[in-house]
Amino acid sequence: MATVQQPPLNWEASATTTHPQVSSTLPSEVVTCLKNARFLHLATCDSVFPHVSLMNYTYLPSTPFSPHPTIIMTTNPASKKTLNLINNPRVSLLVHDWVSHRPPTRTSDPEREGSPPPEATRSSLATLLLNINTTALSSISTTINGVARLVDPGSEEERWCKEKHLENNTFGDQAREERGLFGSTPNAGTIEGGGGASCFIEGEEVRVVIVRVKEGRIADWKGGVKDWSVISEDDQDGRGRQEIVNGV
Repeated sequence: MATVQQPPLNWEASATTTHPQVSSTLPSEVVTCLKNARFLHLATCDSVFPHVSLMNYTYLPSTPFSPHPTIIMTTNPASKKTLNLINNPRVSLLVHDWVSHRPPTRTSDPEREGSPPPEATRSSLATLLLNINTTALSSISTTINGVARLVDPGSEEERWCKEKHLENNTFGDQAREERGLFGSTPNAGTIEGGGGASCFIEGEEVRVVIVRVKEGRIADWKGGVKDWSVISEDDQDGRGRQEIVNGV
């Protein structure tokens, strides 16, 4: 019987900054991850406990209102995360590009549903398909730290951000099936052909959240870690045009 190969479990001493990279733009692998992922996890915090929310989002390298890498989200004004943001605008985001379905374990568990049975792993083709999560699709996860801001209601910036966010999160039939899943409001209107996306973006009561990206950390599935930070070109001028390690 063939021995099941396990992925290498390496780790780096990452309690402090590890392999730091500084640039005026995001690392290319972070940009790719943000463009490909459907959702992100948003962590806000009150004075005691962190609060994590699964969010639709829109990533833009810049906007007409800011030259910095920006992430757009929308939120219910009465939600826990909104209250946290008002009191503490510092946030962390987690984005990853791998499928989160748990692979089968060596011992079957009758209380777990959704995992393929052990018999499925006996086929080389099945094994290949099951392990694709840790090869072609499993690449990195990235933690992003930044400062959030609630856009002024009724402003031109809010209108522009909602338009871009709706455009980026309209998926047709799939979105219609997900209507009301994330942050929908009962009184929000819908747009013809919008696939239900407008239920969590449109509406006067929906607030737009802008996150200016500051820094982050990339971790790959092998345990490798790389820290990065984004500084503006003005900051670079103030530092004597320091060399850009990652970016242009």
